[in-house]
Amino acid sequence: MTEPRATTKVESRWGIALATFLVLLLTLLPGRVRASPTWLVVVLAIGLIVPLLALPVVAAKERWLRIERVTVLVFLVLVAAAQIVDLLHLLFIMLGPPKGISGLQLLNSSIALWATNVLMYSIIYWWIDRGGPQRRISSTDADEDWHFPRVDVEGASAEWRPTYVDYLFLAFCTATAFSPTEALPMTPRAKLLMMSESIISLITIVAIASRAIAMLG
Repeated sequence: MTEPRATTKVESRWGIALATFLVLLLTLLPGRVRASPTWLVVVLAIGLIVPLLALPVVAAKERWLRIERVTVLVFLVLVAAAQIVDLLHLLFIMLGPPKGISGLQLLNSSIALWATNVLMYSIIYWWIDRGGPQRRISSTDADEDWHFPRVDVEGASAEWRPTYVDYLFLAFCTATAFSPTEALPMTPRAKLLMMSESIISLITIVAIASRAIAMLG
């Protein structure tokens, strides 16, 4: 008699699916000025949401985890490239706004870019910390990219692991305070990622959003 196969334990993906959906909505925001193709982000977001929603219900989780790894990587690389293109385009508009671009459009675009930046980096943090979601949920000795204070609380469960909300809060604080306010970066790649997120956020808020407000005034 063969023993039943152990079920692969999977961390909840609802937060990632919601973040991806919000990136999709921000891409389709009316009046947003962008240089990158809108259809590219739409296709990538839908392509990522499908495995995220399928994982909790399918039996062949290992296969869908491989599909998820590929789709997350493609989504992050291409959408990040699109974000950089849009940021450079907004900087060009800021230096010399072409006829037909209003301050309100520029402001909407800067807000969408900032919010997308937070969501994108929250997914990146979730994806790489401690070797990724699967290793994080199944291993207790994975090296930390970020050290969360919950680990040091007396009486805290040894089985506690950060979830997507923790990484969303980390990305939000990095984009607003431009420094770690809770979790401490422990590895060079974590520090470099937080630096890059802060730089994008700083340029978006100080340069583009302030220029848009000045145009409105």
